[in-house]
Amino acid sequence: MVLLGALSLAACAQRPPASSSGLPTSGIYKIGKPYQVAGVWYYPSEDFTYDETGIASWYGPDFHAKPTANGEIYDQNELTAAHKTLPMPSLVRVTNLDNGRSVVVRVNDRGPFAAGRIIDMSRRGAQLLGFEGTGTAKVRVQILAEESRAIAAAARQGTPPAILAETDGPPPKPAPRGRVEVAEGPAVTKPTPAAITGTPIPPPATVPGAVKEGRFVPAPVVAELPVKPREQLYVQIGAFGTADNVARVRARLASIGQPASVSQTNSGKQKLQRVRVGPLDSVDRADAVLNQILQAGLTDAKIVVD
Repeated sequence: MVLLGALSLAACAQRPPASSSGLPTSGIYKIGKPYQVAGVWYYPSEDFTYDETGIASWYGPDFHAKPTANGEIYDQNELTAAHKTLPMPSLVRVTNLDNGRSVVVRVNDRGPFAAGRIIDMSRRGAQLLGFEGTGTAKVRVQILAEESRAIAAAARQGTPPAILAETDGPPPKPAPRGRVEVAEGPAVTKPTPAAITGTPIPPPATVPGAVKEGRFVPAPVVAELPVKPREQLYVQIGAFGTADNVARVRARLASIGQPASVSQTNSGKQKLQRVRVGPLDSVDRADAVLNQILQAGLTDAKIVVD
């Protein structure tokens, strides 16, 4: 920890070098506005309760040494990842639900933009989780809340005021959604941004890693976690608070030949009805079903593991 503290002070004592984009290579703090890919809207936000399952993929040589979405330089041999909505940077634990292998990675990029993928790991991350050869894996992605706040505070210090003002300003006007709305869970309180004082922010004490060019990168430490055997794949259309919405979605699915199951789930104190298709016997099958459902206009659908 003494070494990490010294590295942190040294990194903050000088201005980090700039990339070809004009942004520091240590990256900036960025959330971003809602955006659309292939007819699906994504809503980036600070969500320090994030805990989801789905299918991971990985990206490597074609993007190596190129800028990420928040201005860092992608290194396929570091433990980083791309996510569609989480703040950049943040730290998440990714667990392979097939073998129990688990690593912590730094989210510093946007993606993956295949609808059926929840996170895009660096090549090193895929190697450590054991799916470099297969290309995909069933995973659980959990944000590390306090650690993510710490590295976000450090990244804010190197963020140009104009970008920081955009991040911290009023929420952007919501992008249009489909006719069927997923019931929202309890509101997530957005923390007050750390003051930009220039005071060095120490790296997280709970995650092994090192400070490289002013940014904290997790160490390649693999934890072996217990996982349930035979995790099942589903396409989840949404979780709804009213019977009318459930009936409307089930009718839409029936019209395309996809029978759905309905089960109860809780979001905070709110009871919701979860509408799913499955279980499905492979990632390829789940991808095919998801694409059919998205084309039917149910654009909140996603692949989950349960």
